[in-house]
Amino acid sequence: MKFKVIIQEAEEGGYIVSCPALPGCHSQGETIEEALENIKEAIIGCLESLAEERMKQLKEKGRVVEVVV
Repeated sequence: MKFKVIIQEAEEGGYIVSCPALPGCHSQGETIEEALENIKEAIIGCLESLAEERMKQLKEKGRVVEVVV
């Protein structure tokens, strides 16, 4: 998956990075490279959290089963 992120210089030094497609998904780093690596981890965490929440909603509405194709 590809996500666009916004990188900004932080007033106190380093960089702040956010992912507009995932509201509330932010990270930071001392360098641009570190900030980008950190936002990747944050995006994965946000996606896992969203998936868990969605499964919880589906379970409330019915049964969730796995199928093999």
